[in-house]
Amino acid sequence: MAASYISVPRDLTKVKSKVMFNLTKRQLICFGMAALIGVPSFFLLKTVVTVNTAVMGMMVIMMPFFFMAMYERNGQTLEVILNHMIQALFIRPKIRPYRTDNYYAALMRQAEAEREVEKIVRLSQKEKSGQQKVHNAGRIK
Repeated sequence: MAASYISVPRDLTKVKSKVMFNLTKRQLICFGMAALIGVPSFFLLKTVVTVNTAVMGMMVIMMPFFFMAMYERNGQTLEVILNHMIQALFIRPKIRPYRTDNYYAALMRQAEAEREVEKIVRLSQKEKSGQQKVHNAGRIK
């Protein structure tokens, strides 16, 4: 009798649930979108160019959907990887200088801010006491 073995992945977080035809829900959606866009494009292209060219055009149109369905690297899908690339290449600044926040300088800024607040409070108290003197001086005793 021969023993049969079933391979069990060590990392169960990488296991994806299959919905139909041994494909995940994501793969089914991407393949369905590819078919919805690719097949009509084939028939439209076939009226203008030869069948071989129409087939090649349909394949070119459907390929991005296949890549979105199948490509995955380090647990990240194609659109996540593309998003990171667009962020790094176009959106974020190219030069990001290294800036440190000196703890002593932060303490000095905090102390300066506290002195400013104290000064504002003292001025407002002086104005308030000056107004009370004026108000009291106007009273008849």
